[in-house]
Amino acid sequence: MDEASERAAATYNAAADLFDNPVNSFWDRFGRRTVERLQLRAGERVLDACCGSGASAIPAAQQVGPAGRVLGVDVAERLLDLGRAKARRLGLTNLEFRLGDMRSLGLPDESHDAVVCVFGIFFVPDIAGAVRGLWRLVRPGGRLAVTTWGKNVFEPADTAFWEAVRAERPDLYKGFSPWDQISDPDTLRQALEAAGVRAAEISAESGTHSIQSPDDWWTLVVGTGYRRTVDQLDAAARERVRAANLDFLRERGVRTLEANVLYALATKGRGQI
Repeated sequence: MDEASERAAATYNAAADLFDNPVNSFWDRFGRRTVERLQLRAGERVLDACCGSGASAIPAAQQVGPAGRVLGVDVAERLLDLGRAKARRLGLTNLEFRLGDMRSLGLPDESHDAVVCVFGIFFVPDIAGAVRGLWRLVRPGGRLAVTTWGKNVFEPADTAFWEAVRAERPDLYKGFSPWDQISDPDTLRQALEAAGVRAAEISAESGTHSIQSPDDWWTLVVGTGYRRTVDQLDAAARERVRAANLDFLRERGVRTLEANVLYALATKGRGQI
C-alpha cells in the first residue's frame, strides 16, 4: 500500500473498536440508502470498494440473493473482520470481504453489474483515477454508485473539534479531513467526468444525525476518520480536546448534527470504457 492507503488503514483499524457503535448508525443508514438507489436485481454481481464493516455490502448481498455475489474490499482488516462476523450472523454466504486497495484489485474489466463506493473515494490523491478504475469494472448496462459527504458534515461539532485541535497542535488542524475536498455537486461531477463517467445523476441530500449527549459526539470522533488526528495527540492534549468539545456541545445544548450527503449514480452505455 502507498502512503494514502496506509494512512486510511491505520485510521480505521484504530477506529474499529467504536466504528459500529450504535451512536454511529449513519454508516448503515447511508450505505443502505446508496444500495436502494441502485435497484439491484437477484443474481447480480456487485463490488463494494471501501466497504468498511459492510454498511452497503450487506444490504447489497441481501438484495441480489443467493444467486448473486458481492465482494467487499477495504484496506482496514479490523473493519473487514466486523463485516465477516455480521455476514455470518445473517447467513450471507454470497458475500466475501477481502483486504485490498480499490486502485489495484486485479479484477477483470466489465465484470460487475454494479460497483459501489460509499465514503471512500476521497481517501486517494487521484480521485478521478480511482473512479476510472472502478468504472472499468462495470459491465455495459451496469451502474456505478459513489457516495460522499456533503458540506458542513457534523456541524456544529466539526468546527469545535478542529478549533480545539488547533489550540493544542496547530500542525494537525485539518491535517486529515479528506472528505472536505469533494463535498459539493460540482466538484463531484468534475471528478466523475475527468474519469470518463458522464451523465451521472447527482443528488444532494440534506440530513441530520442525532446524538443523545455530548459524550455521543466523542464516541463518533473516535469511531470515524477523526480518530487519526486524536491518536496523534498526547494523552493530556487529547483529554483537553475532548473536554473542550463536550463543554461546547453541553453549553449550547447541541443534540443534532448536520449529515449532508451527495449521491452519484451512473449507468454505463455500450461502447464506454
